[in-house]
Amino acid sequence: MSRRLSFYGLVGLVSLCLFFLAFNQHYNGYLERQLQPVLSEIEIRPRSVKIQDPVTRYLGTTPSNDTLDEIQEVVDQQRKAITKEMEHYNFPNGKSGVNVSTLDDLLMEKGGKPMKSIILTTWRSGSTFLGDVLNSHPANFYHYEPLLDFGIVQVRGPPLAKKALHNIVSLLNCDYKDMDHYLDYGKTHSWLFNHNTHLWKQCQAHKEICWDWRFVSKFCRLFPFQSMKLVRLRLHIAEQLLAQEDLGVRLVLLIRDPRGIMQSRRHREWCPNVPDCWDSEIVCADMVSDFKTAVQLIKQYPRTFRILRYEDLSLEPYWHVQNLYEFYGLEFHENVKRFLDTHTKSDAGGVSSTFRNSKATPFHWRNDLGFKEVDEIQRKCTTAMKYWGYVPAMNASHQKVFDPLTEYRLEL
Repeated sequence: MSRRLSFYGLVGLVSLCLFFLAFNQHYNGYLERQLQPVLSEIEIRPRSVKIQDPVTRYLGTTPSNDTLDEIQEVVDQQRKAITKEMEHYNFPNGKSGVNVSTLDDLLMEKGGKPMKSIILTTWRSGSTFLGDVLNSHPANFYHYEPLLDFGIVQVRGPPLAKKALHNIVSLLNCDYKDMDHYLDYGKTHSWLFNHNTHLWKQCQAHKEICWDWRFVSKFCRLFPFQSMKLVRLRLHIAEQLLAQEDLGVRLVLLIRDPRGIMQSRRHREWCPNVPDCWDSEIVCADMVSDFKTAVQLIKQYPRTFRILRYEDLSLEPYWHVQNLYEFYGLEFHENVKRFLDTHTKSDAGGVSSTFRNSKATPFHWRNDLGFKEVDEIQRKCTTAMKYWGYVPAMNASHQKVFDPLTEYRLEL
């Protein structure tokens, strides 16, 4: 009898276990089917869900709307940061011909006009250093080589001039809508944006929107100051930027000794075999053309055009930068002084570094180039060197010890 009861008890226990197992599988399948739409919708999102955020925030939102939300969030954060950065700024208030007294006067999104400073030169002429000097100013948006996607070429006229000017004006107006080629180029050439410290900081945190024209346009319009360096556009074309008074640019032509230019270009793998970069005769023809144009522009645009030699800047960086900032209508801010303190006294980094012993860097060519090469450059550049005040070396011994600059200074 007891064996029979044990048998039936065992059968009942097994049946009960099978029942619960079947029920559990059915319930889990049902639950999975019910939750599947929600799980799938969350998983297709490119960014993770924060635990503290309600799930509903991530459901039913299209990718385009989500992108716009992210853009607006970054823009709002940067706006607050700029307001804080500019709290104690000394506005020109009429100095240097700039009638600006409040931050709103300089903000595009408030109907104001940013102060726009441009450096125009050619490759390896000190523009990276000077560009970073300007970018050390508070709340600055830096357009680093906006014609980078044009390649290793100098723009002297048609057919490139029209497109080049269109792109430059679009950037200075913070209009990236028709700049697809420029933005696409930047996706694989990060240095297009990474010199722009404010923008690149956001690009590192928000990679999905970095190259979106809607983001860059809105972000650019936040900034009261814009700077730009141009190394592919010759001065007679750039004159059209000065002629557009509503654009409001101030332009400095940066000149360097052609012997220093050619010595510096030897270290760049992209330069050899490209005539616009490697042929000193072409380089100096551009310097002659720039001189003839500069003679007219400094008379025509005395408030918005200036000339500066790289060697003069390097020998007296604080004096020249202070005067340069006055010309641009910018405050010689503590940030700028700090940049000069750390970037002009010793060498560090590679050939593109801006940490340099500024007094020695412009004259490396005297030791790095043989006299035969120097003599060849000088013969091709006689007129350019005469125009810009550079003294020829007479022989190999003279080259090592002489002063390659004339005593006069070009007006800043």
